[in-house]
Amino acid sequence: MARPRKYNVNIPGLSCYTDARTKKVYWRYKHPVTGKFHGLGDNEEEAKEIALDANTRLAEQKMNQIFKIREKINTRAGLFITVSSWLDKYLKIQNERLKSGEIKLNTFKQKSAPVEAFRRECGAMELQSIGAKDIAAIIEQYKDRGQRRMAQVVRMVLVDVYKEAQHAGEVEPGYNPAMATRKPVNRVQRERFDIDEWRVIFKAAETAQNYVQNSMLLAVVTGQRLGDISRMKFSDVWDDYLHVEQEKTGMKLAIPLSLRCNELEISLREVINRCRDMIVSPYILHIHHTTGKAKRGGQVSSASITASFSHVRDRSGLEWTEGTPPTFHEQRSLSERLYRAQGIDTQKLLGHRSQLMTDRYNDDRGKKWHVVTI
Repeated sequence: MARPRKYNVNIPGLSCYTDARTKKVYWRYKHPVTGKFHGLGDNEEEAKEIALDANTRLAEQKMNQIFKIREKINTRAGLFITVSSWLDKYLKIQNERLKSGEIKLNTFKQKSAPVEAFRRECGAMELQSIGAKDIAAIIEQYKDRGQRRMAQVVRMVLVDVYKEAQHAGEVEPGYNPAMATRKPVNRVQRERFDIDEWRVIFKAAETAQNYVQNSMLLAVVTGQRLGDISRMKFSDVWDDYLHVEQEKTGMKLAIPLSLRCNELEISLREVINRCRDMIVSPYILHIHHTTGKAKRGGQVSSASITASFSHVRDRSGLEWTEGTPPTFHEQRSLSERLYRAQGIDTQKLLGHRSQLMTDRYNDDRGKKWHVVTI
């Protein structure tokens, strides 16, 4: 089986030969370590791409092995630690903080993507050698994709990564290149919606699963966050109160079932009674029909509530001329504005530690026209 002379193969490990029976040209790749040949078929372009990718991966593995050996030597000598090795330790520290109740589960999960982005871009570098320019380059990637909120999270997590490194003595006191970067500005682009628009979306949800309308009513009548609404159970109702321990803040609220949203002409008691049906479930919001992993009577996840709301919102016929369409979370702002008009203490209802935060929810972002009197 002679190799065709017309093929100029210059990729290490890649070769071709002509099948004597069919006269077709076939490609193969010789693994540089094992010496074994791997058939790649008769497509020249695909074979070249596979061979290039294999060589790149092998080169990366070899470099990683070199860095690991180098790091072991230097670590024993007390010289330095790589970013990747420190991130492994950092995640263990955060896991211990989670177990001790020092941080919440969502906070722990939030650290994952920024940590992996840092590892991907700078993993083999010395932790002490990272500069503000390296961190800024990672943050810019998110800003360029329009993910400004995520850019803020990345910076915040990497600041914490270096704070923990200071505590552990892996870097000099005060050395924090993430802190030296400019904090990304995340201007809110999502629109609020008013009660009339809410009613249109609520009407569009009539043909959706029961939990969609029920989740919207719970959002406005209780003013609680998406995750807390998803976790609500019938067992949380006792002594004429709905008891909510907020996942984000740990705030414990006892909301009276007599709480009534005058604009919707419905009380919390009536909303919860509406959620009771023939399906046996511990959850106030529950699945009515088994589909895939979702079991009848099971908890409706936050992701399902968000996706269902977005679906009915998009087919409601409403159009949003500025910014992005309002999400499920915007009902929390709507709830605050409706209840403030009723004279209810919305800071307590929303579980905010400061009135300033509550006032942000009261901002309709230019939705309402202000009449000038003369």
